[in-house]
Formats: sequence, C-alpha cells, structure tokens
Amino acid sequence: MKLRAAVRSTRTRVAAWFPARRVVKICAVLAVLGVAVLIGSDLWIRMAHRQYEYSVESAPAADVAIVLGAEVKPNGKPSEYLKARLELGRKLLEAGKVKALLLTGDNGRASYDEPSSMRAYLVGRGVPAAKIALDYAGFSTYESCVRARHVFGVTSAIAVTQDFSLPRTIALCRAAGIDTTAVGDDTQIHGDVYRKNWLREQLADTKAVYSILFRPEPTFRGPQESSVRDAIAADPQQ
Repeated sequence: MKLRAAVRSTRTRVAAWFPARRVVKICAVLAVLGVAVLIGSDLWIRMAHRQYEYSVESAPAADVAIVLGAEVKPNGKPSEYLKARLELGRKLLEAGKVKALLLTGDNGRASYDEPSSMRAYLVGRGVPAAKIALDYAGFSTYESCVRARHVFGVTSAIAVTQDFSLPRTIALCRAAGIDTTAVGDDTQIHGDVYRKNWLREQLADTKAVYSILFRPEPTFRGPQESSVRDAIAADPQQ
C-alpha cells in the first residue's frame, strides 16, 4: 500500500510540473527546431557550395580526381551509379584535368571491396593502373575527404559523385582542407528516388554540417601514404 501511495504521489508531482498543455508546447517547439535545423542545413550546403560545380569540359585543373565509391554488385562489378562516376573520373584524366585518380570506398569486410572493383573497371577501359591510388577506408563521404587530405596528402581535387550529392561532397572536402571543385553524373534516373528519399537527403546534409562543426575522428585514419603522390608522378605508359 505504501508503494502504491508513493507511485501515485510521484505521478501527481510530475503532472503538476509538466501539465499536458506544457508538454504539447515543448514537443511542438522541438519539432519546429528540428525541421528548421534540417532545412537550414540543406539550404546552407546547397546555396554556399553550388558555385564549385562544373562539367568535365569546364572544370579547372586539379591534382587529383576523388571518385567516391558506391554499391558493388555481388559478382564484384560496379553498379550503374558507380560506373557513371568512374566514367567521369576516366574522362577527367584523359582530358588532362587531373594527374591521377583516388578511388575511395568501403572495404570494411573481406567479401566486399569497392576500391578494387573500381580499379578493375577502369583498368579494363584503358586507364593506366599506375595513375590510380586506392583508399580502402572511405566508409562515408566525410571519411573519404578527411583521409584524402590527412592520409594521402591531397590539397587540390575534383570530387566525382552523382549530381544531387555534389554540394554536400564539396562542403565536406573543402572543410577537410582540400581546394575542391566537383563534377557530377546526371545520367542515372534518380528524380523519383530523390523525392522519395527527401528526408534522407535532409538528414545527410544535417549530418554533414555536424561533421564540419565537430570534426569526428574517421573510423581509420592510419599512417600517411605516398600512393597519390606516386600516381601523380607516374608515367601514364606504365
């Protein structure tokens, strides 16, 4: 009986401190703030960084093209989205816009290897293997950008991804200390996908802003590597 009385007393005090009307108001304010953060992050990402978007033909020259990884099929072949990115990287290299390619993606488990699949695709289409460097720990766009700067020493780059992800990629790479422009693929049908995943894109931009502000440590930073410098200096005939 004493326990029941204590529980009732506690409930009464809580109800007095937080009446239903006040709870509703607090929830409404938090909801409005949440929406404002989502939309505000997306607007800042897109408005502030769209100026750095180019085509292959108009892109200013840079040291490296950072080609972001994407899905690899169970047979080890790149998905159509990833193929489109790789083709842009190949065109940038062939046009002399960059001196090497840094292929960055997920190889977090032995059975899944985005960078190696990306390299095999490009080499199979005539790109010299010596002009390619691989980052096996690009588990996110943020981590790819941070590792490109601090592990591979990249200071000037053209980022390559799908067009709807360009502003976020530019923002993250520039925040990592890389003088970044970007070229985006627009050949893949994604309009309906983007609309259906609108909230996911808002959350991704909000996460990007969080990463820019708080600089979380990447999963694997690792020691510095010379593979990008070696690829830049390599003879394309090798």
